[in-house]
Amino acid sequence: AVKQLWGEGDHLAEINDMLSEQKAIGGEKAKSVGDLLRDRAVRWQLISLFLVISCMQLIGVNVVYFYAYNIFTKAGIPPAQIHYVSLGVGTTEILSTVLCGFLIERAGRKTLLWKSYTVMALALGLLTVTLSLQDSFFWVPYCSVALVFIFIMSFGIGPAGATITVMVEIFSQSHRPSAFLIVGCINWMGLFILGMIFPVIV
Repeated sequence: AVKQLWGEGDHLAEINDMLSEQKAIGGEKAKSVGDLLRDRAVRWQLISLFLVISCMQLIGVNVVYFYAYNIFTKAGIPPAQIHYVSLGVGTTEILSTVLCGFLIERAGRKTLLWKSYTVMALALGLLTVTLSLQDSFFWVPYCSVALVFIFIMSFGIGPAGATITVMVEIFSQSHRPSAFLIVGCINWMGLFILGMIFPVIV
């Protein structure tokens, strides 16, 4: 099965890891969410998971999507063509997330996350500048469009692709189903809160 998944090669180290984890949990059943929340041994993993997933909500990707239509309109893209550009943004996110799958083992999750967050912060900073100067020069709106694509590509390569796999690494097999459930709840609650608060802020 390992050869089918990963191809030919020496996978003995990975198999030994799987066997040692299987031996460590000793047939232990999957933990419930309540068990996971009460277990002091995984308290720091839960805190790390909460922070990483919350950061995904607060990095501004929803704001960029919110303002993308205005940015594309200011760049002179006809309203009838904007849905194609929006489709291009979505395709960019999908392709960059797939690219993350190839880069994650070579570069490492930590490197991908930090570098992506840095590029995203720079892109947001420059996007703030270009949006405030968009009426000054004819080429500035095009820079805004490019920055949207750079931001979305960095999001796909880093947080979108590398964050969810963190829980596979920091939780044992018996904790993972509950950890996935908690991640889903945090993610959707974050989207709900942002959806309620952001229009009021705007």
